[in-house]
Amino acid sequence: MYARITGTGSYLPGDAVSNTELAARGIDTSDEWIVTRTGIRSRHLAPAGTTASQLGCEAARRALEMAGVEATALDLIIVATSTPDFIFPSTACLIQAQLGNKGATAFDVQAVCAGFAYALGIAEKFIRSGSHKRALVIGAEVFSRILDWQDRGTCVLFGDGAGAVVLEAAETPGILATAMHADGSYAGILNVPGQISRGQVTGDPFLRMDGQAVFKFAVRVLAEVAQEVCAAAEMDSADIDWLIPHQANLRIIDATGRKLGIAPEKVVVTVDRHGNTSAASVPLALDEAVRDGRIQRGQKVLLEGIGGGFAWGAALLEF
Repeated sequence: MYARITGTGSYLPGDAVSNTELAARGIDTSDEWIVTRTGIRSRHLAPAGTTASQLGCEAARRALEMAGVEATALDLIIVATSTPDFIFPSTACLIQAQLGNKGATAFDVQAVCAGFAYALGIAEKFIRSGSHKRALVIGAEVFSRILDWQDRGTCVLFGDGAGAVVLEAAETPGILATAMHADGSYAGILNVPGQISRGQVTGDPFLRMDGQAVFKFAVRVLAEVAQEVCAAAEMDSADIDWLIPHQANLRIIDATGRKLGIAPEKVVVTVDRHGNTSAASVPLALDEAVRDGRIQRGQKVLLEGIGGGFAWGAALLEF
């Protein structure tokens, strides 16, 4: 028994917000400053009241439609998110209810920007075990809710959105190899060090990041985990048709591609228009490349992500 992606979907809230518009809102920044350092030109910010479950549900419906699968036929729903609607119940359960599914296994995964790679790897193992046959895997984020809009080093980097895939049991391999890792000793370089206690927010409720430390760590482990899944599938990076890395920073994306020897024209890039959408970034980019015809059936696609924790992971698939 194998697992294969049969449908993809994505959703971006509202209109794109340009760098110039952010500067006009009083943030001490400029289009040149942001583009030079990150490659980001715009991002989508969810309107007040819009939740991760709403974004995820829209992406899920589009993935289900492509796959030709009814929501009632799902037996597994996994949502990767760091910005859930509630402390509990899980965002997966909320999306399950919105889709009209009853009885499927449903839970959230918290691995920040590596969340989708983790969720996809977990779903694949459920299906390979034979316990489940049809999974919905979603990355959904409203990161604008946890940004300090006075901190120009972080607030300009992130956006909101959701992406989803339908994963089904198949007789031929679709997910060829997965890998997931973490090292909690790096927790201090990217985190949101706050919590709710006795009805009050304690600590710092905003995202904090050491950008230089994140860059160095990310480039190293993204190359390593890509090589790991290629080795597990007995493939060379030269055999990869498309690389879809976590969309955090164009310099990280370019450096990772160079380390792997993958030509820039084989790398899917959406960070310039979406910003960093955390767990949603990889499925958003995947859906865009599928729907515009770049990714074709039978091609080899490498997905990878890295986020606070530090957590990182990759999946090599034949689409």
